[in-house]
Amino acid sequence: MSIGRESGRASAFLFSGAGKSEVSNETGERTAGGAEGKSTVYRDSPEALKALIEPVIADHGCELMDLETVHGSGQTLLRITIDTPSGDGRVPVDTLADVSREVETQLDASDGEGGAPLPFTGAYQLEVSSPGLDRKLAREKDFAAACGEEVKLRTRRPLDGRRRFGGKLVSFEEGVASLLVDGQMHRIAFDDVEKANTVYSFSSADFGGSGR
Repeated sequence: MSIGRESGRASAFLFSGAGKSEVSNETGERTAGGAEGKSTVYRDSPEALKALIEPVIADHGCELMDLETVHGSGQTLLRITIDTPSGDGRVPVDTLADVSREVETQLDASDGEGGAPLPFTGAYQLEVSSPGLDRKLAREKDFAAACGEEVKLRTRRPLDGRRRFGGKLVSFEEGVASLLVDGQMHRIAFDDVEKANTVYSFSSADFGGSGR
């Protein structure tokens, strides 16, 4: 579930989900509303922006899991993913709505006179969501929690002649992921990971135990 707002900078409240207009740019990154350009994930996001957003999320008993900005012509998409401290993804929709509203207020106040400058200018679209079935792995603690699960990831540079990997995350120790891919073990440093997420495996329980 995700909740979005658009700013001109005046904002209208809206729910966004599967029906939202999305396209992919040439790097394969998801963009919204026709926005183009590279995204920035949590690790690479400006500290000033994280410092502005994280206290709001913490006030609602949650953690900032990922922060992504996609810069396009005319507006910036700011995509925020939050989770519970236990990492179960069970963030109430009311909490998503409250965080969205309060983050928007903080952003607008910061952009005003006397506030700290934002890392983007002009109109922006704000999207606040909880992790989906395929959970994004944006922090070292996310990798540690996903050990034993199937994951897919893309690296910043070619490793062993490739940038895309998919397999079982066997372990994550001292900042290095051990990934079993087609019977071969690959050790990938967290600093080399550009994008990663778990791969959810459906079972009969997802369909009412019918086994069909």
